[in-house]
Amino acid sequence: MIKFTVNQKTVEADDDIADMPLLWFLRENQNLKGTKFGCGIGQCGACTVHMNGNAIRSCSVPLATLANADITTIEGLASKVGADATTSYQVGSSKQTETLHPVQQAWVEGDVPQCGYCQPGQIMAAAAFLKQNPAPSDQDISEGITNICRCGSYVRIRQAIKNAAKNMS
Repeated sequence: MIKFTVNQKTVEADDDIADMPLLWFLRENQNLKGTKFGCGIGQCGACTVHMNGNAIRSCSVPLATLANADITTIEGLASKVGADATTSYQVGSSKQTETLHPVQQAWVEGDVPQCGYCQPGQIMAAAAFLKQNPAPSDQDISEGITNICRCGSYVRIRQAIKNAAKNMS
């Protein structure tokens, strides 16, 4: 049995699926559909999540490597809070209230997504990147964010990262 956390909840994976990529475990076993399949070889970044605070490409990380790891997906990036939250929404019969992560807020304010498919991975990559580089230059962003956006929203992505960095400082 492989034990780890996903969005602060302990999960277990049977040893018989130890070779399954984390991406598919998240989508199929945890019903977390925000993490997307893009290329399947860890290059495009649509499947980016955090493992122990670092951005990883979940399509190429087998469950066997995750013992005691702390995984955060796009669904877990926002903080659950009280009545003064930024975002409220209905999930089934319960009302969810969250404060968006500064990167998520910058994405909303900058109207970043075009098609939106790659954006959860872009956001996760940017959030981890800004922990390591809180005041990035354009060159830092170009070198540090390697996720692919097929729609070409790179100008808005770069601006949102800069705006999030300002809001986080």
